[in-house]
Amino acid sequence: MTSTETPLSNPAPGADRRRWFALAIVMTAAFMDLVDVTIVNIAIPSIQRDEGATFSQIQWITAGYALAFAAGLITGGRLGDIHGRKRIFLLGIGGFTLASALCGFAANPEMLVASRILQGAMAALMVPQVLSIVHATFPAHERGKVFGLFGAVVGLGAVSGPILGALLTEWNLFGLEWRPIFLINLPVGVAGLILGRKFITESKAPRALRLDLVGVALVTLGLLMLLYPLTRGRELGWPLWGYVSMAGAFGVFAALVAYERRKAQQDGSPLVELSLFKVKSFAAGIAVQTVFGVALGIFFLVWTLYMQVGLGWSALRAGLTGVPFSIAVSAAAGMSVQLLVPRFGRTVLQGGALIMGLGVLLYIWESERYGASIASWQMALPLVVMGAGMGFIVAPLTDAVLSEVPREHAGSASGLINTVQQMGNALGLGLVSVVFFGTMSDRLAPAEVGPAFVNGFQHALVWVAAVMGAIFLLMFALPKRPAQHVEGAAETAGTSGAAGTEREPVLVP
Repeated sequence: MTSTETPLSNPAPGADRRRWFALAIVMTAAFMDLVDVTIVNIAIPSIQRDEGATFSQIQWITAGYALAFAAGLITGGRLGDIHGRKRIFLLGIGGFTLASALCGFAANPEMLVASRILQGAMAALMVPQVLSIVHATFPAHERGKVFGLFGAVVGLGAVSGPILGALLTEWNLFGLEWRPIFLINLPVGVAGLILGRKFITESKAPRALRLDLVGVALVTLGLLMLLYPLTRGRELGWPLWGYVSMAGAFGVFAALVAYERRKAQQDGSPLVELSLFKVKSFAAGIAVQTVFGVALGIFFLVWTLYMQVGLGWSALRAGLTGVPFSIAVSAAAGMSVQLLVPRFGRTVLQGGALIMGLGVLLYIWESERYGASIASWQMALPLVVMGAGMGFIVAPLTDAVLSEVPREHAGSASGLINTVQQMGNALGLGLVSVVFFGTMSDRLAPAEVGPAFVNGFQHALVWVAAVMGAIFLLMFALPKRPAQHVEGAAETAGTSGAAGTEREPVLVP
């Protein structure tokens, strides 16, 4: 059955049970995607040892997923609007499960990279439908409770992903080494596919839309031209064609802007809603999200390599070391939204940038002071400071960015915010070859590996600290008193209207 986005006012008991089953299914899918991102980082050194992967291939195992995810998010949301959210969700979760199997049984690094790219593309089909299905299934007055549950899922995924990855890697189930971190998705995905067909109700956008194929091609081409040479450049000796490709990417993005402007005038269905960039706070927020994604992309991969390769720690020890960071993020995020932002507004986000930058500098100091003999407990303080700063940013940032966006464009704006964050993450992962691997020789003697990775970690963190300073300055363009998230405003508008926009906000880890 196909329905529009009109909320349910007084659902029958049977329908009430069905929608809560549907919620559990889509939340499980969102959790699976989030954990898959965090679980892989902790297993990267094991993958490198087992498969003999090069530094470039290590980067592409993570960057390939992020790039495919970023390039496909807006397209995935649009496909759900056109062909039905349930249909595209099931296609995405089925493809994600298949790609997970291919990752788990990859015979070489090249196959693993290709499978990760496919996995990211399928996640881009699956994840954008999650909140769209919630909008079509739950009345406005219940969505606050539902979004609260999503927040809990995000927090749980942030904490459990690294620990689960460490345990699965350490246990070496059936002699499979790192492979269970992907194979664990199979039973979850199959169950989600079967139950989703039964319990999720179909929904589409209230008006007919068209997929902007030229826009999709230009976005994908531009990202590839920028990120591929950035990731492979060091390994290939920084050839001339790499610089030409990166410069040409900006020409492709300029062509995208010109085409999307014309597309909006012709039929009103561009892939990117360019009018949003006329809103000062939104344009600044897009810049903040992109740069913040760069910082996170650099830090998390380098941090994992530092602990497991540079310090020689086990995956389990590295995973447990990150628990204070995850707890601090969750605690600060809840505090910022409920207590601090209503009183202090934009200052909370800027304080978060400074606090996170301070934590990075503290981490650099401790790493230099203790060297390779640093202990997990000595990392706890800088990690808690960094996590608190990150929590003050991630939770209220979307509200700040959307506070001046017209309500009719809220869904498109949310999709763009999450897309550029993933693009920034992919860019940060590409920059790892410059700010981390660029500090060390291609051929290291066994005794030189640890010191080289420790030194590379410190060098990379200097860049992360500089990025946090840039984010602090960019935040001056955000509104001083961010309004509540558009979704929250919609909830107070009553339960008789349509559920919002033609493209719903996207949940992204």
